[in-house]
Amino acid sequence: MNIFKSLYIHQRFFVYLTIIAATFLVSFWLPILYSAAWFLVTILVVLFFGDIYMLFTIKKGVIARRILTEKFSNSDDNPIPITIKNNYKFTIEAKLIDELPVQFQKRDFEQIIQLNSAENYNFEYSVKPVERGEYHFGNLNVFVSSPFRIVARRFKFQENEMVAVYPSYIQMKKYEFLAMSNRLTEFGLKKIRRIGHTLEFEQIKNYIAGDDVRTINWKATAKRNQLMVNQYQDEKSQPIYSIIDLGRVMKMPFEELKLLDYAINSTLAFSNIALRKNDKAGLLTFAKKVDTIVAASNKKTHLNTINDALYNINTQYTDSDFGYLYALIKRKITQRSLLILYTNFEHISGLKRQLPFLQAISKFHLLVVVFFENTELDNLINEDAEDLQTIYHKTIAEKFAYEKRLIVKELESKGIYGILTKPQHLTVNVINKYLEFKAKGFI
Repeated sequence: MNIFKSLYIHQRFFVYLTIIAATFLVSFWLPILYSAAWFLVTILVVLFFGDIYMLFTIKKGVIARRILTEKFSNSDDNPIPITIKNNYKFTIEAKLIDELPVQFQKRDFEQIIQLNSAENYNFEYSVKPVERGEYHFGNLNVFVSSPFRIVARRFKFQENEMVAVYPSYIQMKKYEFLAMSNRLTEFGLKKIRRIGHTLEFEQIKNYIAGDDVRTINWKATAKRNQLMVNQYQDEKSQPIYSIIDLGRVMKMPFEELKLLDYAINSTLAFSNIALRKNDKAGLLTFAKKVDTIVAASNKKTHLNTINDALYNINTQYTDSDFGYLYALIKRKITQRSLLILYTNFEHISGLKRQLPFLQAISKFHLLVVVFFENTELDNLINEDAEDLQTIYHKTIAEKFAYEKRLIVKELESKGIYGILTKPQHLTVNVINKYLEFKAKGFI
């Protein structure tokens, strides 16, 4: 019974049938071919059963394995290695079909390879998830054919494997590496000039070429009879909160990724940089009410806590209650902190409804409001206007873009910092603003 479940007809079998049928047809005018046609039928039947015997005499003719990691990184290319070994005594044709999770909506995955006897073959492909959550893989199917290519035997491996897609830890590690190697400028992060010495004293050390001459300690220099300088370090343990709006405004997709997921990826990378700078990172999410609060901390395991919290959040279909957010911040965050608020305002009227609450928050904390450019409008703005309808569309698009810039001016006029950014540049711009505040001693 198992043989029938795993037995498939190879495409070349139908080519052979076509040749035989054509021979029978031609034999209507050339009777000498009639016997030859039946001879071909006999050969095909013998080869058919011989092919079955060759493929099914070995229980484990091929061994294949899909190598999955424990989790995938959202919005990044995640490699999936596959290895296959031929245990037959002859060369085979193997067609691999991997049943990908439904989230990818891909039903044409296929890889055809030739394997000699006892040969191992390794290759990999990549997938790019755009949603967090559980991704269930189906079977790894291998259809094996002998050199006759008449029938194929199906092997199934690794049924129903699950991988969890987390916020982009690949981007997080990339920014962490650049920060540790002082190569942030290679990725668009600016070097910020330090203003004054709003830093903590660390030690007195020997002067090295390149040290700031303003930090020379003349008393220590006189005692040691050589130049000595004061060494400072950034102030540590400053509380920093990422606040993510879960309202309907964060459902808008750009390049298949929702604004919420851009904010989540940025929060993870930014929190990691803040922890590397020995500051305390925290998280708060809200819509009609506050859904998640992760108190600011600089423990070594705290990034895992933030990552797990980010994995489970989703947008809602309601407007967000900024009044409730203000009340909760006033009650829960008592120490002056840097608050990075990820939200979105499409119109100046939307900002003005929430502006009183944002002003109230900024009285006690250093507030940065992050919202997004509508990059879909760029094509309309840059399009050449050749008819009345195109002129109308271009004018409306420019009006929307202008309103976004007005929102930044309105925030600045009220003493609130604003970041208007393209979704793709979100992480870079947020980290830049954080490094700027650190350099200027604002936090």
